[in-house]
Amino acid sequence: MSQSLNFLIPSSRLSDTTVPKQFPKPSLISTFATRLPVAKAHIRRPIAAVLTSDNGKGVGGVVAADVGSFEVDLVTEAELKENGFRSTRRTKLVATIGPATSGSEQLEALAVGGMNVARINMCHGTREWHRLVIERVRRLNEEKGYAVAVMMDTEGSEIHMGDLGGAPSAKAEVHSLYVPLMRFALVIGGKGVAYSPDKLAYLMDGEIWTFSVRAFGSPRPERTITVNYDGFAEDVKVGDELLVDGGMVRFEVIEKIGPDVKCLCTDPGLLLPRANLTFWRDGSLVRERNAMLPTVSSKDWLDIDFGIAEGVDFIAISFVKSAEVINHLKSYIKARARDSDISVIAKIESIDSLKNLEEIIQASDGAMVARGDLGAQIPLEQVPSAQQKIVQLCRQLNKPVIVASQLLESMIEYPTPTRAEVADVSEAVRQRADALMLSGESAMGQFPDKALTVLRSVSLRIERWWREEKRHEAMELQDIAASFSDSISEEICNSAAKMANNLEVDALFVYTKTGHMASLLSRCRPDCPIFAFTTTTSVRRRLNLQWGLIPFRLSCFSDDMESNLNKTFSLLKARGMIKSGDLVIAVSDMLQSIQVMNVP
Repeated sequence: MSQSLNFLIPSSRLSDTTVPKQFPKPSLISTFATRLPVAKAHIRRPIAAVLTSDNGKGVGGVVAADVGSFEVDLVTEAELKENGFRSTRRTKLVATIGPATSGSEQLEALAVGGMNVARINMCHGTREWHRLVIERVRRLNEEKGYAVAVMMDTEGSEIHMGDLGGAPSAKAEVHSLYVPLMRFALVIGGKGVAYSPDKLAYLMDGEIWTFSVRAFGSPRPERTITVNYDGFAEDVKVGDELLVDGGMVRFEVIEKIGPDVKCLCTDPGLLLPRANLTFWRDGSLVRERNAMLPTVSSKDWLDIDFGIAEGVDFIAISFVKSAEVINHLKSYIKARARDSDISVIAKIESIDSLKNLEEIIQASDGAMVARGDLGAQIPLEQVPSAQQKIVQLCRQLNKPVIVASQLLESMIEYPTPTRAEVADVSEAVRQRADALMLSGESAMGQFPDKALTVLRSVSLRIERWWREEKRHEAMELQDIAASFSDSISEEICNSAAKMANNLEVDALFVYTKTGHMASLLSRCRPDCPIFAFTTTTSVRRRLNLQWGLIPFRLSCFSDDMESNLNKTFSLLKARGMIKSGDLVIAVSDMLQSIQVMNVP
C-alpha cells in the first residue's frame, strides 16, 4: 500500500504568484515528515501489478500495453545489481580531456571508471580537436549507454603564457650548492648582501628565462616564453615576483630589455603551455592591469559560439568578476540557441570573484572552485576557508559546485597520490561538494585511469563513513523559492529527504521534466540515492553533475503518478535493479506530492 500527501493547486494560478515576505510554511508537510501515518494524508489504493518491460515480455505473468523504455548509465546499473542502493557513489567526477585521454578507448575507460562529465579546456588544442572529442563522447553515450556530459571551459582574458614552441611541457630548474666563502657580497636586484668569513652561504644558481611579448618564428630561442599581454614588459618592475600557474613555478624579474623580461628561476617546477601568470610586488598582488581586461575575450566569444553549435551541456567562464558577465552570457546563449539547454558555470578564481561571490553564484547555474589560480591571488592559508565558504553558499543557493585544481597533482608523474592529496580529496567529499575535478592528471598525466580510481574510491569510503556514523547534517537550508509553487516544491523535497533518512528508505524517486525538483532533493543530501527520471536527454546529462542523482531517461511519462510508478517498477525489476519489498519515496514536479511505498 502506498501512502501519499498531495497538493492540488492549479499550476496556471501559481505561475505568476510571488512569495510574500512573511510566507507561512505549510505545517502539514513538516508533520507528515515526522509522524507517519497522518490523518490528513490521503491513502491510495495498492499499486497495481507490475507491467511489461521494454522487451514486451510480462513480469510476474502480467501482460499489459507497452510502457516504453528507459536509459541508465551502465556502470551505475552494474553497481546497483552487485552491491545494492547504498553502494552508489554520490560525489560526481569531472575529468579534463587532453592528449592522454582523447581517444575512444581512453574515453570509454574513463566512463567505466566513473567519469560523469568530460571537460574540454579551450586554452589548449584547436576547435577541430575539441569537436572530435565531443563527437567521441556523444558516440560513447549513444552506443554504450552512458550519460557523460560535456563541459567547455573558456580561456579567459587574464595574463598567461603562450605555447612552448610545440613542446607539451618544459622544466624550469634551480641548481643549488653550498660553498665556503670569505667576505662576499651577493648582488640580486641591485641589493648587496654581505656574509661573514668562514660561513657557508646558500647560492641559488637559477636558470635565466626570457618572457617576451614578441612573436617568434621557429625555432624559438632556448628558455624563452611568450606572453599574451602586450603591456607585460611595461607593467613589471625589476624585483617583482612572477608566479606561473598559481605558484607551481616562481621567477624573480632581474632585467628588462625592450619587450623582453629576464627572470631568474627561484622555485623550480613544470611549465605547461598557456599557464596563468601573476606578479607580486612588495608582498602584494599587482592586479591593476588584470582588472582592466575583459572577462570574456574575443577568442572566448568565438569559443562560446563553437560550444553552442556543438551542443555542449556546460560552459565554464574563467575569472568571473561580476554577475553582469553571467547574465550577459546567458542572454547571448538564449538568443543564439533558443532550443538549447546550456548551463553556465562561474569559475571562482580571483579576488573580484570572492568580493562579489553571492551575486555571481546566484546568477550562474553552478560554480567551480578553481583553487590553483585562486591561490595565486589570495594567501595560501586562506584557500581552504574560501573553498568551504563557496561550497556551502552554492548548496544554500541550490547550485552545483565543483572542487578543482591540484587534487592529485603528483599523479601526473606518479602512479600513487600523496597521503596529503588523499586527505584533501576527503575534505572536499566531507564538505559535500557536488563534484571533484581532475585537470592535468587526466589531460596529460601518465596515469589518468588510476587518478580517477583514487577519486572514486576515496569518495565511496568517506560517504560510507558519513552514513555509518549517522552524521545527519544540522545545516539549515535557506528558502530560495521565487514563487508560491516553488515554495511548495521546496518544502516537499525538504520533507521527503528528512523522511528518507528517518525511515531509512532504499531510494528516492523523482519525476521531473526540467530537473528542478531533482536538484532540490540533491541539495538536501539524503542518505539514500536519488533516482531522477526525465524524458529529455539534455536534462539527464545535466543532472549527472549533481550530488547523489542517478539520472534516467524514460521514453515518456504522464501526469498520473501511479502510471509512472508502475512503469518504473516494471522496467527496473526487469533489469534487476530493484526488488520486491524495497522501500521508496516518490515525488514529482507534475503532481506536487509525496508517496511512500514498498515495491510490489
